[in-house]
Amino acid sequence: MKRLWMAVLALWLCAPLQAAVVVSSKLSSESAMIGHMIRLLLEQHGIATVDRMTLGATPVVRKALLSGEIDLYVEYTGNAGFFFNRPSDPAWKDLQRGYELGKRLDYEANHIVWLTPAPASNAWALAVRRDVATAQRLASLSDFARWVRDGGRVVLACSAEFANAGTLRSLERTYGFRLDSSQLIVLAGGETPPTIAAAAAGANGTNTAMVYGTDGGIVAANLVTLEDDRHDQPIYAPVPIMREAAHVAHPQVAGIVKPLMRSLDAGTLRTLNARVQIDGESAQAVAADYLKAHGWLH
Repeated sequence: MKRLWMAVLALWLCAPLQAAVVVSSKLSSESAMIGHMIRLLLEQHGIATVDRMTLGATPVVRKALLSGEIDLYVEYTGNAGFFFNRPSDPAWKDLQRGYELGKRLDYEANHIVWLTPAPASNAWALAVRRDVATAQRLASLSDFARWVRDGGRVVLACSAEFANAGTLRSLERTYGFRLDSSQLIVLAGGETPPTIAAAAAGANGTNTAMVYGTDGGIVAANLVTLEDDRHDQPIYAPVPIMREAAHVAHPQVAGIVKPLMRSLDAGTLRTLNARVQIDGESAQAVAADYLKAHGWLH
């Protein structure tokens, strides 16, 4: 019996320990917040993790994943169009089709496993002051186009990239409207806080802002995001992606993160992002609070 126990002990001592899951994120507060949610959930389920949040911009984090420096981070579905040189594929304009295509391409090329996506998109969008949206009955970009065609007093604050690199022109073609130069306030840089602030304050008559779909500032500024009802823009849904080796070592991760990701719709993300981007709370604190509110973290 003693020999048996010694053999069991030897096997236990020689068995490799399961490596911790290295969880990372891009620089954006949304990426870090969702990354912290995932990391905290894994810890709650007994899976050791290493925190490598806000590692860098997309190329940096992607390279780290492919090289095995990190195991998991939150990507956005539409970016796969650029990863695989297929930006014009219409699949990216549909959440499920884009997810399935990106999932297949990334696994075949890199053995990267895509987990459950969030039902939200961080694509470029237009948001209108709530008082204006109510008065003009604006809920979608089709409504917005009707307002413009009817001679509405539309003033849009946007970046030069948005105005000149094709996004605005694409929306105009799809929805059948045209904004002239007097209806555009083009701001330096490509960030959305200045455009949101301009619309909220009504600066120079501004009532519409270029935004990202899950911007926290939308909530604070009391704007209404217009639905892209004709699917002009690609969908950029947050989706955790994971190295196959780490996924094989921890197959339970997919099931752990699934209910979390399904809960993160656009409205929820805007509200959570506002706490970080506007109220100044830390991404990790907001992540923990959200998990506790849903009974996922004790």
